[in-house]
Amino acid sequence: MRWLALVFVVLIIGLQYPMWLGKGGWLQVRELGRAVAAQNEANTQLKTRNEALDAEVRDLKTGVEAIEERARSELGMVRQDEVFFQVQPDPGRPGTAAAAPGKGDAAAAPLKNDSASAPSVPLAPLR
Repeated sequence: MRWLALVFVVLIIGLQYPMWLGKGGWLQVRELGRAVAAQNEANTQLKTRNEALDAEVRDLKTGVEAIEERARSELGMVRQDEVFFQVQPDPGRPGTAAAAPGKGDAAAAPLKNDSASAPSVPLAPLR
């Protein structure tokens, strides 16, 4: 009788091993479930980024404002009818922001948009 019980215990352990530890077992399924959840989160983030890039591309293709904003911020362009003021910081006071124009020794000089100081491609006026 003991031998029969021992044979059944070995048989049960032999049948349970692949389910828990073998290929396609419970541990591997749990690990793959975690990997799928992480990939879904990464996909969601990438989808959000792609939607933002798609909206920016559509705006650049159709809107003049987006093109003008890019030209101003990234290329430093100004329109021909604009005056660009560059405020220099006060040299007597290090670490401070530029003083208001007309006060102290701060220089606020208007720069006209001429061909020597501006890019050769003018911006289109806003409508």
